[in-house]
Amino acid sequence: MTAYQTVVVGTDGSDSSYLAVERAARIAADTGATLVIACAYHPARPEEVSRATDELGSDVAYQVVGSSPAEDSVRTASERARRQGATKIDTVVVDGEPVPTLTRVVEERAADLLVVGNRGLNTLAGRFLGSVPSEAARKSKVDVLIVHTT
Repeated sequence: MTAYQTVVVGTDGSDSSYLAVERAARIAADTGATLVIACAYHPARPEEVSRATDELGSDVAYQVVGSSPAEDSVRTASERARRQGATKIDTVVVDGEPVPTLTRVVEERAADLLVVGNRGLNTLAGRFLGSVPSEAARKSKVDVLIVHTT
């Protein structure tokens, strides 16, 4: 079996997802793989931008609407990954739903491992609707590591 060359990990900025990032970073460090940290987001609606600007001011509003929170998430994840020894790190912020976004990033980067946290696997909604980890595992065409984060 050959070592992984490209590892994709998803983050949503939660502590749980950062634990998955750290595990993926250790794998990337051990194998010399490139680590791709991906975050999906939805663009803010105009009314959300307006409300945030009214309440927070234009110099702060950008931090809580649109892609800025996702950019902050991948920046924080990248810092945590470096502390785990990963040296080749790319970040991707994509407008879209989590699983299709991760699937697309895996394909575009020709990744051979997808890492996600287990959060949501045991929730009632997750059992009925499916969760990001279980859906990613079902739809992925590459190895999937579901990291126990809770």
